[in-house]
Amino acid sequence: MKITPHIVVQGADTASAFYRAAFGAEEITRIPTPDGRLMSVQLRMGDTTLHVADEFPEMGVLAPPSLGEGAAVVLGLEVDDADAAFAQAVSAGAEVRQPPQDMFWGDRHAQLDDPFGHRWNISQHLHDVPHEEVVAAAAKLFG
Repeated sequence: MKITPHIVVQGADTASAFYRAAFGAEEITRIPTPDGRLMSVQLRMGDTTLHVADEFPEMGVLAPPSLGEGAAVVLGLEVDDADAAFAQAVSAGAEVRQPPQDMFWGDRHAQLDDPFGHRWNISQHLHDVPHEEVVAAAAKLFG
């Protein structure tokens, strides 16, 4: 079993170009509809497939800006170089939420928002941390 994310945006063609520039995605296929919208743009990102679609309000398919609350899901990228991946995404137009920093769970971690209302984590694993230490550090942070 695997999970394949499908995200909805306002402007799937523009979003596809952004994801190619920001994250090095490769476009595999696209399915246009007669009215010019895109039902799906299939992108390959590493060993994952991401589907990007235009809004279809008549079917209840809406992007974060139309929902007014943003996206309820954070998409995570595991990369070999978090600083380089972060810089590439920001250069392509992503908004910085948290610049890369070493985190208590053993990753170099950053967070950004894409221009289409979706939030992304960028993580580079640096070293293993015992689970008990991670739990204690999280309790201290959120306690």
